[in-house]
Amino acid sequence: MHARVWAPGRPAFTLRATGALLALVALAALAHAPLALTYVDSSPVGASFPEWEGGDTELAFADLNGDGHADVVTIGDHSSPYIGTGLHGVIAYLGDGAGGWTLRMTGNFGYGGIAVGDANGDGFMDVGYGMHHDYSSTDLGDQLIEVALGDGTAASWTPWDDGLATNGESWGMFATDFADFDLDGRLDLASNSFGCCNGVHVYLNGGDGSWAQSWASAGGNSRSLLVAGDVNGDGAPDIAASQQSGTIWLGDGAGGFTAANAGLPPAGNIGLRGIALGDVDGDGCADLACVQSGGPRVYLWRGDHWESASTGLPASGSYSHTQLWDFDLDGFVDLAALANGTGTLWRGDGAGGWSAGGGFAAPIAVDTQAFTTGGDVDHNGHPDFAFVQEQGSWPNYQNHFYVYRESSTPTARRVVWQYPRGSETWVVGSAQTLRWSAAWLGPAPASVALELSTSGPGGPWQPLAASLADGGHWQWTVSGEATSRAHLRATLTQDGESVSAVSRAFRILPGGATAAPAAPPAGLALRVLENPALGQARFAITGLPTGAQARLAIFGVDGRRLISLPAASAVRWDLRDAAGRRVPAGVYLARVEGAGQAAARASVLVLR
Repeated sequence: MHARVWAPGRPAFTLRATGALLALVALAALAHAPLALTYVDSSPVGASFPEWEGGDTELAFADLNGDGHADVVTIGDHSSPYIGTGLHGVIAYLGDGAGGWTLRMTGNFGYGGIAVGDANGDGFMDVGYGMHHDYSSTDLGDQLIEVALGDGTAASWTPWDDGLATNGESWGMFATDFADFDLDGRLDLASNSFGCCNGVHVYLNGGDGSWAQSWASAGGNSRSLLVAGDVNGDGAPDIAASQQSGTIWLGDGAGGFTAANAGLPPAGNIGLRGIALGDVDGDGCADLACVQSGGPRVYLWRGDHWESASTGLPASGSYSHTQLWDFDLDGFVDLAALANGTGTLWRGDGAGGWSAGGGFAAPIAVDTQAFTTGGDVDHNGHPDFAFVQEQGSWPNYQNHFYVYRESSTPTARRVVWQYPRGSETWVVGSAQTLRWSAAWLGPAPASVALELSTSGPGGPWQPLAASLADGGHWQWTVSGEATSRAHLRATLTQDGESVSAVSRAFRILPGGATAAPAAPPAGLALRVLENPALGQARFAITGLPTGAQARLAIFGVDGRRLISLPAASAVRWDLRDAAGRRVPAGVYLARVEGAGQAAARASVLVLR
């Protein structure tokens, strides 16, 4: 048969394949994206878009109206409702797929944080939010925390919020996220305080419009940031929040949480700045990005503590917000940080090392109020950015809303998995949001089909969803048998051509179960990040003794030493021997030497 297949984070090609060869292709490293990405302004402008006023806010990318195009959603403005501002209620900037926008606003309330997901399971996107100004005279906007149901139009929202904000939230809530904290298939909600002193609150979804608090870390000051993700790899969502009492809370799968901040910078009197979650090293655990001393930092979870993985990042600066995403589509999570109008990207190597990756220059600002990524507003396959920054000087500070899109033009259709990234643990019956990036050729509508294999990357495949509008995300109630060999396949179809991507392997647990948290690495370990390899091979080394002058030696299967490279947390081999000759296709052995009594070995398959 002829198939057009995408490996994780790699370019497409056409082949004549059997199922076994398809599985090999899905794991192969076939090319690398350009190191530097550039972005152009694609912001809403004109009389139909009211000016912003001021204050913190939160933004989210999502396909709110199901037309296959990325939208941006937020709530209110600093003086909502309608006191010196034209922005109010649930605010949706609806994208047209080419960088254009239409504004929809519903309700009289705000400003605050925002989350998007299907809270009641009807297939339409809903919103959850915490707010500072709950001044509405109707049920929509009269609580500090609310959930409102959408109908697929992004212009009509129905309150669905009984029991929210009833546990001491006294004057303002803000950053909000959805996650299935109790693993029952329904999205629950977490929200962080607007400043002092409400803290972080978690509410479980009763499925009928009722909500019950399951946990809170009340008191202390907050920086109005919060995001959910599985930090310790046990299948239960955890929380990262900028809060005086800590940053990371690990979920128990039933709505309870315990702190896990060992190794992180102190939260200070208002919380750690610029937090974001993403799996940097591919172990299935969400790692943390933040800002310290004005410079971006990344920390990897190591079973019972955090370790810095910030090689190549500036030690200081004026950065305030971060995001973790695969921007260059090479299969590894990258880092973006925003510093008062300057967006900078660093390309991740899969082991905690970083190199220059491009960025953008927006108008000069004095502060950043919100920063997000993940939506592809023009369907070129690369995630774009939305942010709000404060410009001007006292007393005339004013917020400005921007969207910057990656500027390259695709030459082929493609689809790349953003989540799952591989090695995740999911529980049958829990809710998960699948995310991908897809490149279109031309404006013709595109659709996506999703399938599951529980037996490896070659299938057989079970249909999950067909003919989805390509909005880049879909919420799944995890199904299938328990396995450590689960894969997802996404197939993009446009103008009669289909291209597919197979995710890396992840684990599915039976319903009601959670896994043991990921253990810290034991001693010296060597891991091949791309196997098979083409063009170069990448290795990750953990547990190197401090001060050791270790080397990574490459051998042929006959035992002949080909080259010796300095050992570090991340090592790249250009597939050449010590004389500069390209090695032929085959299997090669790698060994860490000079690290005391420790030993670590791995093999890598090289393709030509």
